[in-house]
Amino acid sequence: MLTNLQARDVATVLHPYSNLATLPKQGTLILERGDGVHVYDTDGKPYLEGMAGLWCTALGHGRQELVEVAAEQMSKLPFAHLFSGKSHDPAIALAEKLKELAPTPISKVFFCNSGSEANDTQMKLVWYVNNALGRPQKKKIISRIKAYHGVTIASASLTGLPNNHIDFDLPIAGVRHAACPHHYRFAHPGESEIDFATRLAAELDAQIEAEGPDTVAAFIAEPVMGAGGVIVPPETYYPKIQEVLAKHDVMLIADEVICGFGRLGEWFGSTAMEMSPDTISIAKALSSAYLPIAGVMIPEWIDDALTRQSEKIGVFGHGFTYSGHPVAAAVALRTLEIYERENIIGHVRGLIPHFQARLRSLADHPLVGEARGTGLVGAVEVVADKATKRAFGPKQGVAPRVVAFAEQEGLIVRAIGDAIAVCPPLVIIEAQIDELFDKLARALDRAEAWAGEENLRAAA
Repeated sequence: MLTNLQARDVATVLHPYSNLATLPKQGTLILERGDGVHVYDTDGKPYLEGMAGLWCTALGHGRQELVEVAAEQMSKLPFAHLFSGKSHDPAIALAEKLKELAPTPISKVFFCNSGSEANDTQMKLVWYVNNALGRPQKKKIISRIKAYHGVTIASASLTGLPNNHIDFDLPIAGVRHAACPHHYRFAHPGESEIDFATRLAAELDAQIEAEGPDTVAAFIAEPVMGAGGVIVPPETYYPKIQEVLAKHDVMLIADEVICGFGRLGEWFGSTAMEMSPDTISIAKALSSAYLPIAGVMIPEWIDDALTRQSEKIGVFGHGFTYSGHPVAAAVALRTLEIYERENIIGHVRGLIPHFQARLRSLADHPLVGEARGTGLVGAVEVVADKATKRAFGPKQGVAPRVVAFAEQEGLIVRAIGDAIAVCPPLVIIEAQIDELFDKLARALDRAEAWAGEENLRAAA
């Protein structure tokens, strides 16, 4: 039986990324409050937030300092826009700070509200700038299979996941997808990580040649692929990919929505993964998700092209009502100050060895084919047969069952296909990492027992 609140929820709220057919029967987990790395449901049951919300609540819950700066800004200037030559101090100060922290030289920051909007903007800028540079054919953007770049029409096209395309009539024209850099699933037998990376770079080179280098404008990549299953690219991958991009004068767009602001033990995932991007998308941990804010960081040559077009056309015709919202910008700026003041990057670096050791110890579990990750993000991939890597059937629902058992254990994690992702708040401590993986291990044990009872391996 659903509670009154659950019944009201399923009667009124259209839930993203949910099975809308089963939701009315199973109900929803309704959360009431948060404190640190834990959240609490309406019955007061605590859950370790093993996904930092959606890869985003880096500072955990209950940061009163962020509440206070939001209230102060709301009292002073609750809203102002950046259109038509207007501005305000929170947006200016935040842009200055982001320029200081950027992993590559940037000139300006365009503010928006979500990672999807940032990557949608990236596509528009690629088209606009190439028109400005007299290259009207150089418009195609290459993403990757299993990439995740958002859910607007443009950004969902860049996303390389079937469920984001099926019956949405996507992807749109001009988007291509290169091979997924997942060694466990897609390397040839006996192929080393380095050889796999070499092959993927050669395949990208051939793909650009086939499309026509004068038609390919950009390659977009997450430093570590998040919602595609926490896929860490093989050794030497990005340096080799960037050689190909330089050869064909193709921009590199870094989607730092998940990896930015400490997740990999650096301010930006690009630094950790040896990427030198032209433009950068940011969101999520920028404000520790306390308020929606995102951005696109652009270099001087793009800024110059935009300026020339404004002189020609009379306006830069892009922007959102809430671009650089003063309250969100003030909270984001204070979030960055907290990261620095509390040395969150150093804290993360100190935790990475223990986190990754606990994660990789799960590779020995009979249900786990691969335990993978880097920094404070990882995933375990469940398989029906460890020796052959044979997956369970998608309708068997083994990964979702692990997540359900984890929830019963008081842990929130997320199923992504056959993978169970973990991405805790950056402020987690070592004892809480042990709590997380102890609970996940128990959930895997329960799922293994359930799969045996249901004889799912034979049916897979």
